[in-house]
Amino acid sequence: MKKHQLTLFKKLFAAAGLVTCAGSALAQAQYQPYSYQFYQKLSDSVYSTRNKFHSSIKPYIIADPVIQPRYKALMELGVDTSVKHSWVHRKLFNEHLIDIKNDEYTFFADYLPDLTIGRDISDSRTTWLNTRGYQIGGTIGKNFYFYTSGFENQAVFANYFDTYVNQTSMVPGQAYNRNSITSKTKDWSYVTALLSYTANKYINIAAGYDKNFIGDGYRSMLLSDFGSPYSFFRITATVGDVKYLVMWNYMTDRNAPVISSQLGLQKKWGVFHYLDWSVTNRLSLGFFDSIIWADNDPQGNKRGFDFSYGHPIIFLRPVEAANGSPDNALIGFNGKYKLTDKVIVYGQFALDEFEAKNFFSGKGSSRNKFGWQVGLRGTNIFNIAKLNYLLEYNEAKPYTYSQTSSVIGYSHNNESLAHPYGANFKEGLGMLNYSYKRFDLSGQLTYSRYGLDVNGTNWGKNILLDYRTQERYAGPIEDTLPNSYYATEGNYVGQGLATNLYYAEAKAAYLLNAKYNLRIELGLLYRKETNAIYINNTKMVSIGLRSTFRNLYQDITGF
Repeated sequence: MKKHQLTLFKKLFAAAGLVTCAGSALAQAQYQPYSYQFYQKLSDSVYSTRNKFHSSIKPYIIADPVIQPRYKALMELGVDTSVKHSWVHRKLFNEHLIDIKNDEYTFFADYLPDLTIGRDISDSRTTWLNTRGYQIGGTIGKNFYFYTSGFENQAVFANYFDTYVNQTSMVPGQAYNRNSITSKTKDWSYVTALLSYTANKYINIAAGYDKNFIGDGYRSMLLSDFGSPYSFFRITATVGDVKYLVMWNYMTDRNAPVISSQLGLQKKWGVFHYLDWSVTNRLSLGFFDSIIWADNDPQGNKRGFDFSYGHPIIFLRPVEAANGSPDNALIGFNGKYKLTDKVIVYGQFALDEFEAKNFFSGKGSSRNKFGWQVGLRGTNIFNIAKLNYLLEYNEAKPYTYSQTSSVIGYSHNNESLAHPYGANFKEGLGMLNYSYKRFDLSGQLTYSRYGLDVNGTNWGKNILLDYRTQERYAGPIEDTLPNSYYATEGNYVGQGLATNLYYAEAKAAYLLNAKYNLRIELGLLYRKETNAIYINNTKMVSIGLRSTFRNLYQDITGF
């Protein structure tokens, strides 16, 4: 991180500290990296009608008494304190590799392997993953938490996965691929870091290099954990039934042209606000907005952090308009309602661009860019303890999340900040998860329909492209053309090369050590992508020794 960025984060951290005050002693705060597969195990506590837990802001800081008992039970799964075991047994199955605890501080460290081998039967291809990682974390007092993890990786993937890596130069949700696209073996590093201070029961302050997620579903149309980590400074305040998040991000755009060798890859800034209001024990409403802006103008002149976006107040669209609307504004809504105890319906709406006269016309105006989600999830289905399910539908109109330049688009490192598919898609999915003692079983079925680009034509799926190329003409784009020139009609989900995706995945795992999710895992994957030009089949089986709580998405698509 550059010197001026470090100075900015220090100033923001100090300023946030001024508004906090000494509070009563809290339960020891602990950070839990977000992954859907682990967090769904907390559902019976999170979605109970007996509380107003703010479930949509993730990752969680584990200090809330609503989830602490369940979390503690998960971390101690299979541990029998009445039996004395050897040091080797305890470290393999029950404890962190290094685990120090006293009244003033705690410290832990682990070695994190992720070693798998598989076979893509359809392409007669052997796949494998060789990851050596670590995690280090701990607390100072009850309020300060630190965490870092790092992974060195090499892998051979299935062909569809290779296509994505070669198109984006990114291993999905992780990092830049250092090897050339001609190499079957991919090589990358992945790191995260977090400093978190819970001043009192009202305020948490965090600075880190990691991901964030807003929503109650498997996907998020507002802000997801799909992309690679980014630098951020985040303040979360809880007052009564309201929880409010403000976050400033510093990100990278690998798609934008390099202006100069001194500047390197183009950078971008983002500010995100989210207010979650637990109206009752059953109903919660969330309001979201974001602004993305470039660190430099096209000539390379430094803009840096725009302090007009430094105010921790929701809905900055008027400020962006007062600046001349040079940036990318997005607003959204998140809501959930508990139908019964531990069964909820949830939804999201993301609005990228709005033109009132055509919003309800059904003419497919490209000036109305939005995405939405609706879902149902629950736990203990059929009265079977720890059997959880999720049903979800997601859709985004063509060109949603894209802008005139990728450097202000809703992306980081060539990947979406929201749904992995970008835009111009509809998706329905179902998931089941079941845990019995140390056994974990999970399954996923997905059907998606989207429109791919062909022959250099932009049909609205690839959010890195200038949305003005939608006019689909041979000449260059002229900035002097009136806006109405780009306000084409007839843009509907699935336009372009209409493609269907069928995806099924099943996993069975035996948990060896709950402290860092060390497990033996067997995986089965079926994927079929079909359109008028090609049919791409993948049938894969894999087995491995895995660890960590990271989300590693395999249900992806290319452009």
